[in-house]
Amino acid sequence: MAESGGVWGIDIGQAGLKAIRLRYAEAAQQSIAVAFDYVPHPKILSQPDAIPEELIPQALAKFLERNNIEGDSIAISVPGQTSLVKFIKLPPVESSKVGEIVKYEARQQIPFALEDVIWDYQPLGGGIEEGGYLLDAEVGLFAMKRDQVLQHLQPFTDAKLEVELIQTAPLALFNVLSYDYMGQRPTEDEDADEVGEHVLLLDMGADNTTLLVSDGQGIWIRNVPIGGNHFTRALTKEMKLTFAKAEHLKCNATKSPDPRAVFQALRPVFNDYVSEIQRSIGYFSSVNRDAKISKVLGMGNGFKLAGLQKFLQQNLQYDVHRVDNFQAVVGDSVLNAPLFQENIMSFGVAYGLAIQGLQQTRIKTTLLPPEIALARKIRRKKPWAVTTAAVLLTSLATSAALSANVLSSVSEDLWGKAEADVEQLQSQVGTFKSDYDAQKQENTTIKDRGQKLLGNLETREYWLEIYKAINEALPRDVGDEKDEVDPSKQNRMKIWRITASKEADLKAWFDRINKANLSSMDDDDKKEPPSGKAYVFTLEGIHYHHDKKNADGQNIEYVKRTLIENLQQWVMQHPGSAPVPIRKLGITHAVLVSGDRPIRFPFDPTRKLDSQRTLPGVSAGLPGSQFAGNADGLAGAQGGIPGGLPGGLDGGDPGGELTGDPAGLTEQSLSGAGGAPQGFAPSGGYPASGRPGFGGGNGQVPLETKTYLWAHQTRFRVQFVWKPVPAAERLAKDPRANAEPNAEPNTESNTESNTEPSTEPSTEPSTEPNTVPGTDGAEAENQ
Repeated sequence: MAESGGVWGIDIGQAGLKAIRLRYAEAAQQSIAVAFDYVPHPKILSQPDAIPEELIPQALAKFLERNNIEGDSIAISVPGQTSLVKFIKLPPVESSKVGEIVKYEARQQIPFALEDVIWDYQPLGGGIEEGGYLLDAEVGLFAMKRDQVLQHLQPFTDAKLEVELIQTAPLALFNVLSYDYMGQRPTEDEDADEVGEHVLLLDMGADNTTLLVSDGQGIWIRNVPIGGNHFTRALTKEMKLTFAKAEHLKCNATKSPDPRAVFQALRPVFNDYVSEIQRSIGYFSSVNRDAKISKVLGMGNGFKLAGLQKFLQQNLQYDVHRVDNFQAVVGDSVLNAPLFQENIMSFGVAYGLAIQGLQQTRIKTTLLPPEIALARKIRRKKPWAVTTAAVLLTSLATSAALSANVLSSVSEDLWGKAEADVEQLQSQVGTFKSDYDAQKQENTTIKDRGQKLLGNLETREYWLEIYKAINEALPRDVGDEKDEVDPSKQNRMKIWRITASKEADLKAWFDRINKANLSSMDDDDKKEPPSGKAYVFTLEGIHYHHDKKNADGQNIEYVKRTLIENLQQWVMQHPGSAPVPIRKLGITHAVLVSGDRPIRFPFDPTRKLDSQRTLPGVSAGLPGSQFAGNADGLAGAQGGIPGGLPGGLDGGDPGGELTGDPAGLTEQSLSGAGGAPQGFAPSGGYPASGRPGFGGGNGQVPLETKTYLWAHQTRFRVQFVWKPVPAAERLAKDPRANAEPNAEPNTESNTESNTEPSTEPSTEPSTEPNTVPGTDGAEAENQ
C-alpha cells in the first residue's frame, strides 16, 4: 500500500469502540501508527438496560467527529463466539480442484444452507505439491450467518462508511501474534517461519475470553464463557453493591479498605476461569500430542485485574505475560499517548485488523458479502470503462468517416464477384453455426443427464445408509444356527420387495393406516403423527419362524418383536459388528400394515425349501388377513383358502392348516381316503429320478417316503417414514431417553439378512420374489 494510504482497524466491543490507524512505509518496510481513538460506551452492552442499537451508532458518530477518515480503508471485527471456525485436513487432491473440495466440505461442516452464510477459506501452510496433487494440506474454513454479518455492518452503512474488510476477532488476534510477537511476514517462506513452540493467547473481554493456541502455522481456537463482568457480578452478589460500584472496586481492589474481602469474593470466579483454561489446554494437548505450550500471553482490559496474572502462573505452571506494548509498529505520538497506554491491552483486535488491511499478514480471508465487494469493484472501474468507451467511439467515428469517403469510389463491376463470394461464405458459416448449435444443444442435454446421475453427491450416500439400516434391523442366524434345516427354528426373515414413495402429505398417509394396525407402532410415534413431505418405505417379505412355546415367536408377532422393534431403535449393533444408526437417520413411525395368517405346508428337509410350491388349495387363495383393509390397499388378501385342501388332507380346513401327524407328514397321514390328488407336488411330483413325491395320480405314497416336516409361511408388509437427517445433525442423543440408548441388539434379532434392495428406490423391483437361501427353483407369489 502506498505511503499516503492508511487503514483504520475498528473493534466495537461490549465496553467501547477501539480504533487505530496504520499506514505502511514501503521504503522503510515499516508499519506506522498514525492515529487512534477510544470511545467507551455509557453502559456495557450486555447490561439488561443497555440498547446496543442506540449505543453503537452513538460511539461511531463520536469517532467520526474526532477523526478524518477520508481516503482511508476501514476494517471491522465480528465476535468469535457467533462465527464458525473449522480446520480441515484435505485428502490428496489436484491443486486446481482445492476450491471444489473445500466447497463440498463447507456443505458438510456448516449447519446452514450456503446461501444463508458468508464464508471464506484459506490454506494454513503445511502440505506439499507433487505431480499436480496437493498432499497433507490443511485449510481454515471461516463462516458466519449472513444476517449477523449484515447486523454488524449496518451502523457503518447508516453512517455512509464503506467497509473493506470484515474479520473475526480470533483471526485478528492471530494476526497480532504472528506479525508482532513471532515476526512473521507474508513475503517470507512459510517453512522458514516455523517457530517450533506454541503460544497460548488469552484475550479477556467483558463477557467472554478468546483462547487461541498457535505456533505461527496452525491455529486452535476456543471461546471461554467467562469475562470481566463475571468478576464484577461476583462482587455485586457477595458485597451487596451496585454494578457501577462493583466495577470501580474491581479495578481498584488493591486500594480498597479491605482487599482481602474483595479477593475472597472473587476467588470462585478465579477458580472457574482457571478450570476452563486447564480443560482447554488438556483437550488441545490430547489432539496435538507433539505440541508443547511454552508461555501464555494475556490481552484485554479484563486481564488487568489485580492478582489474575500471578494466579494463572501458579495454577497453569506456565510463564504468563501481559501484552503491554506492540513491537512491530512505530509511531510515538500514538504508542506513548497516556490514553493509548492505559487501554493498550484492549487494542489487540483493532491492531490485527489494521495489519491485515495493510496486507502484511498471511490471513487473507474476509466475511464481507461478495455482492458488496463486486459492486464496489465495478464502480471503481467505471471511470476507466467510460474513458475506454469514449476512445472507442472516437475511433469508430473517424473510421466511419473515412469509410464513407472510400465507399463513394467503389465500383460494382469491380467488387460484385467478391460480394457474391462473401454471401456464399456467409451462407456456409450460417450452416456451420446451425450445425454447431444443434451439437452444442445435444451435448448440453447429455451433460444434464449425466449431472442428474452423478449429482447430489452429499445425499446419495444417505440411500446406502437407509438400505444398511434396513439390513441391520432384520433378524439373523449366527453360529450353529446357520446350519439349522428346520425352517420353524430359523430366525432369518426375507424381504423380497422394497419400494419408496415420496409422500407430499405424511398426515394423510398416517390417517389411511387402519387403527387396529397402530398397536405395532412406537407409542411416541402414535402420539405425534408425521407431517410435511418425506419418503414412505414399504417392505414386503416372508418368514418361516414358528416357536411353538412362545406366541411372540410366531406369525406376525415375530415380525413385531424383531423387525418392527429394531426399526424403532436409535441405533442397532449386532454382536461383532459396528453400531448402525436407525432412528438417527430419520426413520420413524414403523408399523406393520398387513400380515397374513401362516400357511402350513409339508416339506422334505433333504430338499431345499420351496415356499411357493404349495399344495393345491394353498395356491388358490391366501388365508384371511388378520388386518382389515384400508383406503391405501395395504391389507392382506381377503377371504380364506376356498375349499381348503382336497384329497385326504382335510379339505375343509378354513385356516389353511394341514391335518396329520404334528411331528411331520408321514406315509400314513398321506394315505387318507381318496389320497392326494393328481399334481399334489409341482408338475405331478418329483422328476422321474426315483425320488419320492406326493401323488402320482393313484392316491398312494411310495413306501420309501421319508418323514416330512411342517413349515409355516407368514407374509407381511411393513411401512416406515424416512426424513433424511444430515450427518452433521446426528450427534444428538435419543430424544426419548436421558442418555445414549443401549445399542444392544434385539435378543431375537440374530439373523442373516437376505435383503436385496433395488438401487433405484423409486422403482419397484420385479414381483417375482427371491428364493430363500438353501432352496432351488423359483417362487410364485401366493396371492
